Amino acid sequence: MREYAVVMLTAALVTFLTTPVVRKLAVRFRMMAAPRERDVHSIPTPRGGGVAMYLGVVTAVLVASRLPALQRTFDDTQTYAVLVGGGVICALGVLDDKWGLDALTKLTGQIAAAGLMGLLGVQLSILFLPVADIGTLTLGPDVGLPLTILLTVLVVNALNFIDGLDGLAAGVSAIAALAFFAYSYHLGLVGYDDVASAPALITAVLAGACLGFLPHNFSPARIFMGDSGSMLVGLMLSAAAVTATGGVDPQSFDSAATLLPLTLPLLVPVAVLFIPFIDLVMAVVRRTRQGRSPFAPDKMHLHHRLLSIGHSHRRAVLVMYFWAALLSFGAVALSITGGTAELLVAIAVLLVVGLVVVLSPRARRAAREARAAELAAQRQRSRADHPTARAVRGRGSETRASRAAARNARKTDAPEVVR
Repeated sequence: MREYAVVMLTAALVTFLTTPVVRKLAVRFRMMAAPRERDVHSIPTPRGGGVAMYLGVVTAVLVASRLPALQRTFDDTQTYAVLVGGGVICALGVLDDKWGLDALTKLTGQIAAAGLMGLLGVQLSILFLPVADIGTLTLGPDVGLPLTILLTVLVVNALNFIDGLDGLAAGVSAIAALAFFAYSYHLGLVGYDDVASAPALITAVLAGACLGFLPHNFSPARIFMGDSGSMLVGLMLSAAAVTATGGVDPQSFDSAATLLPLTLPLLVPVAVLFIPFIDLVMAVVRRTRQGRSPFAPDKMHLHHRLLSIGHSHRRAVLVMYFWAALLSFGAVALSITGGTAELLVAIAVLLVVGLVVVLSPRARRAAREARAAELAAQRQRSRADHPTARAVRGRGSETRASRAAARNARKTDAPEVVR
């Protein structure tokens, strides 16, 4: 565990320290996100933060390769496959952040990066279906590789879809990576996998990179991760899901007499990535019913809906964090405990409480008031920072100074009165 803490901290520090450099380069090369109708930011903001995140990931993996306890992680090519695929998709994202690629070009690049990662060793090999007379399926490359590409493309676009509020994608990705790490590390502890495994290392460095980027990206964001970051995070989360759940046979678990523990290896990635997936599915269905392209942008994502009912920017992000953490760590806790009734009840109660807090009329009224106060404060700051306002303030101070100087001059020039 100490070695994983070291690599996680390394990824966080390198990402945190290199993000300001990437930000300056993004401004210099005009990689700016101009405000659009569906956006919530009001001023052009640099993007391309995924470059700093990738630098953090690469540095942390290099550090891990020098730690004796993690040497077994590099016995296969999975970790290197993630680095290669991540580099390709990050470069694709940089091009999109700079010039704005069309949807078909981005999709082709995503398939190429996912296919390259799969050919280098990250692909589904085992799939458990909780259906009678089927059970565990052993997948060959002709089936495992296309399924891996499909899963990767879905996760990449799901993460891209939720990247609409400051700190949302980075925070949700950090939560998902930490949940996957807990799941992978537990499998190693109980003997179903090695503690020093590729999925544990991938998720540890990804969590560190997201946490290191978050201080620069949380509201108000000074830089966006852009497509270079959201697609990189999506690819690494997909690789974590494939390597963590596709290489362990659920029927080898001790609690094979019950159905829930057997299905948890299939449900854990779904629960961890539920928030991005549900947003993706809702967007595709909504746009298709309207006769539009599934890739056509709109302002009806989950985070936009939270803003529309009155929640402030930060409150909406924190609500999404809560739901992501509840589903992710709830599923992992179920996999560790075997699905106890007490834990199921606790998760259900927390979910109900979260829905009441978010959707109750009183909460919505309080959220609207907080949102109105936040918008008023933002307008006041914008007026104060506007060049015209600064000029008016400057002229006002000069006028006051000139009046004071004139009064002093009159007092000096006035004749003395002899008493």
